[in-house]
Amino acid sequence: MSDDSFIPLSIPDLRGREREYLVACVDDNWVSSAGPFVIQLEDWMARLAERKYAVATVNGTTALQLALAGLELGADNLVVVPDWTFAASINAVYHAGGKPLLIDVSSETWSLDPELLSTVLRSPPGRIGAVMAVDTLGHPAELEAIGALCDSHGIPMIEDAAGALGSTCHSRPAGNFGRAACFSFNGNKLVTAGGGGMLVTDDAALARRVRHLSTQARPDDDYVHDAVGFNYRMTNVNAAIAIAQLERLDEILAIKRAIAARYDLALGPLEGIQPMPRANWANSNCWLYSIRLGSEAAARSLVQALAHEKIQARIFWRSLSAQKPYALAPKTLTGVSADLSGTVVSLPCSSNLSEAQQQRVIAAIGRWHDDTATQGRRP
Repeated sequence: MSDDSFIPLSIPDLRGREREYLVACVDDNWVSSAGPFVIQLEDWMARLAERKYAVATVNGTTALQLALAGLELGADNLVVVPDWTFAASINAVYHAGGKPLLIDVSSETWSLDPELLSTVLRSPPGRIGAVMAVDTLGHPAELEAIGALCDSHGIPMIEDAAGALGSTCHSRPAGNFGRAACFSFNGNKLVTAGGGGMLVTDDAALARRVRHLSTQARPDDDYVHDAVGFNYRMTNVNAAIAIAQLERLDEILAIKRAIAARYDLALGPLEGIQPMPRANWANSNCWLYSIRLGSEAAARSLVQALAHEKIQARIFWRSLSAQKPYALAPKTLTGVSADLSGTVVSLPCSSNLSEAQQQRVIAAIGRWHDDTATQGRRP
């Protein structure tokens, strides 16, 4: 009998010791924003990113906001953000009181374009206080090139490694670049905590300030505050789930990369379908497998065709500069972000996706591709 059950896009894979650790939280009464799992998670993430310090936060967006707040940039400073990224990246800039400067992405990597950044840094539209490099879909940005540019201009770089845990760039782990790097443990990430984030850094002063700000800026147990702080602490419950996930990190990475390899083999030869580029200097964790179609109409058609077969797919990011909340931000664009917008579709790739389920997805895409070709519409 064929399996025609619903196939989700990307869901948590809770086949480890999550239940055991959650029960431990309840039994020990450590369920709030302190506890042994939080400490253990910070230590583990610092080791994974090969950093000296790690600070757990309530989510990835707050980790980015705290990184910027910790740098004390000031309201007049611009923060470079790629035009094609999740809104959390640019929202964190606004939340930290900064002003975003949108720069386009490269067609080779779908991440911040170093050559365009170099041009902007030579003649900036204002004082640039930081550059945010986003690891798109878990694939590292050109972090060495971007970092070198930032260093030459005396500008701190922040690596938004939200979905890149386990990836490497020039043999260095994601999260190892810039003044600070930030991860997300959202429900759809390769490693989830249900919610949560992490800031990692080698800067002791920055780590102290970020931790202080994340706990309402209270120097001690008295209700005296020395700054405008935030309640951005991760709970022990969330950290417990993350620890159980990290214990299976190598297994999950292997599954994700195997899923990507099967998609590559099956979909790469199909005309009009382009898998996300993966550079030879990086090893992506293949977090959210995505393909590019020739037009938004084709992308919508594919999503609808898959939905008809009980398969969830989703159109990915859109250019930030084209959206109302960010339209007034200064920008330097080449058109790459605009071309990507609406044409990238994410496919099912949960680490508990079976090979049989993946073959269902591949077969459905093949039927859609053949139907569009028959009807004279290229994907």
